[in-house]
Amino acid sequence: MMENCELRIIPLGGMGEIGLNMTLYEHGDDILIVDCGLMFPEPSMLGIDLVIPDISYLRENADRIRGILLTHGHEDHIGALPFVLADISAPIYGTALTLGFVREKLKEYDLDSLVDLRVVKPRTTIDIGNFAVEFIRVAHSIVDGCALAIRSLEGLIIHTGDFKLDQTPVDGELTDLATLSKYGEEGVLALLSDSTNVEREGYTLSERLVGEAFDEIFPLCPGRIIVAAFSSNIHRVQQVVDAAERCGRKVLLNGRSMLANVHIARQLGYLSIPDSLLVDLKELPKLPKNQICMITTGSQGEPMSALTRIAMDDHKQIKLEQGDTVILSSRFIPGNEKTISDLINHLYRRGAEVYHEKVSEVHVSGHASQEELKLMINLTRPRFFIPIHGEYRHLVKHARLAQRVGIPAERCILAVNGDVITFAEGTGSISGTVESGRVFVDGKGIGDVGNVVLKDRKHLSEDGMVVVIIAINQATGEIIYGPDIVTRGFVFEDESQEYLDETKKIVLDTLAGVNLEVMADLNEVKLEVRRVLRKFFNKTIERRPVILPLILEM
Repeated sequence: MMENCELRIIPLGGMGEIGLNMTLYEHGDDILIVDCGLMFPEPSMLGIDLVIPDISYLRENADRIRGILLTHGHEDHIGALPFVLADISAPIYGTALTLGFVREKLKEYDLDSLVDLRVVKPRTTIDIGNFAVEFIRVAHSIVDGCALAIRSLEGLIIHTGDFKLDQTPVDGELTDLATLSKYGEEGVLALLSDSTNVEREGYTLSERLVGEAFDEIFPLCPGRIIVAAFSSNIHRVQQVVDAAERCGRKVLLNGRSMLANVHIARQLGYLSIPDSLLVDLKELPKLPKNQICMITTGSQGEPMSALTRIAMDDHKQIKLEQGDTVILSSRFIPGNEKTISDLINHLYRRGAEVYHEKVSEVHVSGHASQEELKLMINLTRPRFFIPIHGEYRHLVKHARLAQRVGIPAERCILAVNGDVITFAEGTGSISGTVESGRVFVDGKGIGDVGNVVLKDRKHLSEDGMVVVIIAINQATGEIIYGPDIVTRGFVFEDESQEYLDETKKIVLDTLAGVNLEVMADLNEVKLEVRRVLRKFFNKTIERRPVILPLILEM
């Protein structure tokens, strides 16, 4: 038995942001990783495909990692696994559907045969190094979500993952309040709780209400119905299928991730769809329009998604017509509002009727609102409270909520990514920091695009680029070609030739006044060209393009 030693909790993602969830638990020589999520790029991250946590600290301590525990199968909790597993190796624990999604994801990177996936059932406790961990069932917008009870000699931690207290879930699987209450009776050292919906008063609506909304909408639709949802929301897919069957409609699944996730969920018994209800794309022309229901991805207006191509009248097999109905059954992810609004406008241009969360109950959140968050605190009665999974304002407001239900302010710990929260002999505080941050994935490049490159991309996107090509005689310093001016995103060259001719003259006049010693130094020539053009552009049209002098020696 290990002697009692301090317990350290280190968030590497998910503190001060929505997404990128990753939290480390250290006790003695052992490290557990809870979740391994990604974040989709913000509008300012031009050209970036994905964002993952900086795992420099994990690389330095790779020999101490005993396991990766997954609370559920959403991308912001499992999406970074293919990138992280390139640097570290550890068994991965999760429920059946969560690991089903993980296995499918790892297949894309040829990693599925190399990783040790271990299925854990809720209410099962596993021993991992110096820890004992119980998986506790919680309701969320995905099947098989779990909170974690992480036991060490220093004390017991409850890590909620994403949750809500749905009293009428579609699959009948309630959040396991009895087990949470049992741990509250025993004594919880710290509660780490989901802060996403802390700004919403009251209770989060039940997922079952979405099914009732479908039952109201479907019979009113004269043409085809297209429902766009997240492919991981198996409950939502089940409710669409059930509503379609009750209305005598066949179901078409559309989108690669939708097909893959539905296949996994059916295999594992989480989704019930009769084979006779499913149709293929080539069967659509044979069916009356009022007997068709499509379930597709693309609810966020993703540029290459099937729904966006349908909305733009660019889909080869599916053309929207008057009388068709589109239901966007997902929330507007912050940052996507304009894209989704444009998508809705294009759908209306095609003649479709559109339902979305702003006008109908076709989506409910999977996260707990204030009254549920209070109940979680009162059930577990933690000594310390640590808000997680939220932007910084969410964390602050969640800490204040905890104080209103009796947690003293000095025992509410507000941490950010990289902070080391240390518990020793019943006390807890932030004791230091480790390296943390965001790593950008751009194509096949991981981490090779940083803030400097993003700043350049932003500069190019706002002000364009001017390339100045000059050939100089190496011996005499005489200009023998140019300057030739090429612009992109700066001015329209055909209509600005007079202005570009003036630009050339400015460059020639400047270099004519430079001595031969400077002309012999290509770097000095570039500096002179940049300096004079920056001043000229700013003075004449108040623009600041990226200026790239290309100086050739002949």
